[in-house]
Amino acid sequence: MSVTSYIFGILAALMTLGVVIEMLRRRRLRERHAIWWLIAGVLALIVGIFPAVLDWAANLVGVGAPTNLVFFVSIAVLFLVCIQHSAELTDLESKTRTLAEESALQDMRIRELEQNSEISR
Repeated sequence: MSVTSYIFGILAALMTLGVVIEMLRRRRLRERHAIWWLIAGVLALIVGIFPAVLDWAANLVGVGAPTNLVFFVSIAVLFLVCIQHSAELTDLESKTRTLAEESALQDMRIRELEQNSEISR
């Protein structure tokens, strides 16, 4: 690989980390959501600074081409992010349903109180 490719990889990893940290700082991203992006950014930075680590990891795992390892790890991280978001979405749907039911019960109680107050007048 050329020096330009290494520099581009390092800059892309630094930009990713910078964006995630800035979003955390501005409270646009919560810590539990940012953890996978921070892990991915740190791994990308390590591979960008020390490209031999990727070759070593590919040999360790038994992957023929280091690029395939990068794609596999990237897909695995995205898969974990999707699972995390699906679990949180399920939790939010449950809470939304509970709130809607409670709101409907409160509305029913208010109507009953209004009817009782009209009758007693």
